[in-house]
Amino acid sequence: MTVRPGIEVLIHDRSSFLKGANVGAVVHPASVLPDLRHTADVLGESGEFRLVSLFGPQHGARGEKQDNMVESGFYRDPDTGVPVHSLYGDTRRPTEEMMHDIDVLLFDLQDVGTRVYTFIHTMAYCMEACAGSQKKMVVLDRPNPINGSRVEGNLLVPQFRSFVGLSPIPMRHGMTIGELALLFNAESDIQCDLEVIAMEGWRRDSWFDQTGLPWIQPSPNLPTLDSATVYPGMVLFEGTQSSEGRGTTRPFELIGAPFIRSRQYADHCNSLDLPGVYFRPAYFQPTFNKWAGEICGGAQVHVTDRTRFEPYLTGIAAVAGVRALYPELFKWRDPPYEYEFEKRPIEILCGCREIPDMIDSGIPWDQIREFWKNDVDTFRRRRKPYLLYE
Repeated sequence: MTVRPGIEVLIHDRSSFLKGANVGAVVHPASVLPDLRHTADVLGESGEFRLVSLFGPQHGARGEKQDNMVESGFYRDPDTGVPVHSLYGDTRRPTEEMMHDIDVLLFDLQDVGTRVYTFIHTMAYCMEACAGSQKKMVVLDRPNPINGSRVEGNLLVPQFRSFVGLSPIPMRHGMTIGELALLFNAESDIQCDLEVIAMEGWRRDSWFDQTGLPWIQPSPNLPTLDSATVYPGMVLFEGTQSSEGRGTTRPFELIGAPFIRSRQYADHCNSLDLPGVYFRPAYFQPTFNKWAGEICGGAQVHVTDRTRFEPYLTGIAAVAGVRALYPELFKWRDPPYEYEFEKRPIEILCGCREIPDMIDSGIPWDQIREFWKNDVDTFRRRRKPYLLYE
C-alpha cells in the first residue's frame, strides 16, 4: 500500500486554489512529504503562494521541546526565515494579530489516534480563530497510525474538558485528523470555512506501518509505532505518581516505580489474561521526569496481537494493578496538569470520575469495559457522517 498524505495531494494536485494567497501553516517534525522533505520547506519554496508564518503546537514547530516545556512566544524559523508563533503556552490559539496577514491557514500535524493529545485540540482552537477572523482553514489529512476501525473508551464528560480533551469523543476515536476537523466544526458549531484535503490510498483498517510512509515521531515521547500503540492506555500513568517511562528510550512501554517488585507486578498483570498483551518484568532508571535517577521496578508492555489488543482497557488494568498490590504506596498525581489547576489529572485523562473510582474500588477490568459499551456504539453512529474513507 502506498498512501499519499494530504500535503502531497495539495502540492502536486491542488495548489492552484492557493495561487497568490498569503499562507500560514501549523507544523511539527512529522509534517513531512513521503520523500522526507518538511512541509514548511516545501511551502516556502512554492512559487504559487507566499508562506508568511508558521505555528508550533506542543513541542514546537520543529519538535525541539520536551513535554510541558513552553516554546518561546515568537522567533524566526532558521530554514524558511518566516516568523514562528507558539500555540503552547500562555497563548494556545492564534490571535487576531497572528492571523492578520494570513489568507489561508494550513494545518498539517500527524495525530496519534488518542483523545489525550493536544494536537487535535490545537486544531479546534485554530478553527475557532479562523472562524473569528473570517479566514479559510485547510486541514491536510494524515493516517490514524493505530487504524481507523477500532474505537475504545468512554466519552469525555463536559465537566472534565481541558486542553487534552475538548470534545465528547472516546479515548481511542478511530478517526483521522481531517475527519475530526469535520466533526468538531459541525458538532461544536465552529462555523469555520473549512476544507479537508483527503489522503489517497488509505484504508480504515490500516496501521501506520502498512501505509508505505516514513514514521517520524510526532512528539518526543512517542518515538515509535509501538509507543503510539500502547499510548491510549499507558498515558493514564501520567495521572499517577508512578512512571510512564518518560526519561527512558521506551516511553509508555515501560511503567513502574521504585516500590514495585517487577516479577510480582508482571505476574499479576499477566494473570488478568488481557487480550493481545504480555507484561515482561523490567527495571529502568529515568533520566528525567518522575523518579529521575532512581531505579524503578515495573514492566515493559509487549503487544503480542495488535488486532486484539485494547490499549485503554490495558492501561486501566495496569494502573489498577499498582493500586491493588501496593495500596499504601500508590498515589494519584495532584494538579496541575495541562493548564488545569483544580481537577485531578486522572479524571482529566479518563474524561470522567467513574473510572478512577472503579479502580479505587477494585472493580474487575471486564466490568469496567462494560462501562463504555454504549458510549462506543453511540460514537460510531455520531462519527459516520464525517468519515472520508472506506
